[in-house]
Amino acid sequence: MEKSIAIICGGGPAPGINTVISTLAKTFIKDGYNVLGVHHGYKGLFSDDPQVEIFDFNKADRIFSRGGSTLVMSRFKPKDSDFKADFFQKNNVKLLVTIGGDDTASTASRLTRFLVSKQLDVAHIHVPKTIDNDLPLPDRNPTFGFHTAKDEGVRIGNTVYEDARTSQNWFVVSAMGRSAGHLAFGIASACHFPMMIIPEMFHKTNITFDKLIKMIISSIIKSKIKGIEYGVALVSEGVFHFMDEDEITNSGINFTYDDHGHPELGNVSKSHIFNYLLQVKLKELGLEIKSRPVEIGYELRCCNPIAFDLTLCTLLGIGVKKLFDEGVTGCIVSANSRGDITPLYLSDFEDENGKVPPRLVDINSDMAQLFINHLIYIRERDYEEAKKYVVNPEDYDVKKILNWN
Repeated sequence: MEKSIAIICGGGPAPGINTVISTLAKTFIKDGYNVLGVHHGYKGLFSDDPQVEIFDFNKADRIFSRGGSTLVMSRFKPKDSDFKADFFQKNNVKLLVTIGGDDTASTASRLTRFLVSKQLDVAHIHVPKTIDNDLPLPDRNPTFGFHTAKDEGVRIGNTVYEDARTSQNWFVVSAMGRSAGHLAFGIASACHFPMMIIPEMFHKTNITFDKLIKMIISSIIKSKIKGIEYGVALVSEGVFHFMDEDEITNSGINFTYDDHGHPELGNVSKSHIFNYLLQVKLKELGLEIKSRPVEIGYELRCCNPIAFDLTLCTLLGIGVKKLFDEGVTGCIVSANSRGDITPLYLSDFEDENGKVPPRLVDINSDMAQLFINHLIYIRERDYEEAKKYVVNPEDYDVKKILNWN
């Protein structure tokens, strides 16, 4: 019976998934393997009637530069009791390739142990993906999809900034990022936005809506002092990840709540929340300033990968074959800054609780400090002029708000 490899995709989309799938298919077909793509992730893999995509060269060749995923993705996380060996036995699967985050990888580790108990020898190699760039890869190498998502975010951001200049308005933009500010930082710095707020900036104080709004107003007032009547403030949605739940529920925003009483943040536009609270505060201060909300989120996840990610994802796909041929299993495929393929293991990343801590923006790096210092906001030397707009300008001094003094 012919040998097969199986590919599944977990979590949310990231540019470059199809590049990985295409490369895997072309590489393994050359060596006589059947390449089976399973739709709906683990849910499909353990269903009674899995939906399977059988790849040939032509099918693989059509998708390598496309955004999205030709395999339907799923966030389903199976329990051990959901595991079945049927698909692996029936198709003589010798390698399972998972494309996803750390949850997808850790589930595969449990699955391969189960398959061993069924006397099945199935290798597993994981290809990590996230546009958040928050997996702590060696050398601070980017996760695939990040640079394409940033590129698309910058395209949108530049258009929004042009609108701000043209209409002499302010825009409040929110960018994706589960707990890290890499995307927001990359977009805001590339677009020369006058204000950027990422969770890593709050390493010396807690995050509150009051502080966020005062930082935006600080930029608005300093811009006015400089004779600039427009601007863009970008806030990473990751700030919610570090905010006390009481702060969120007492914000005056009408949230829906889950069965455990937690606000369902996925159901609301973060930029609308920030913009609404900004307008409330501006009216309280008697400042007549128009601002508009813009959400940068799902637009980034399925765009066509740029050259950087096409190259990286091709390398990772070929790298899976290299590791498999060397007999390596139970690992994450990684490429260092020289392009060398190395196996990494979840244990390399996990903390003492078995969790993978997110890689955050290094707020003390020269790059971060220089960009933040380049932003437009009230400093001590601006206090006198700022009194034309607020009676207590020191409350809008960003360095004081962040407790950086």
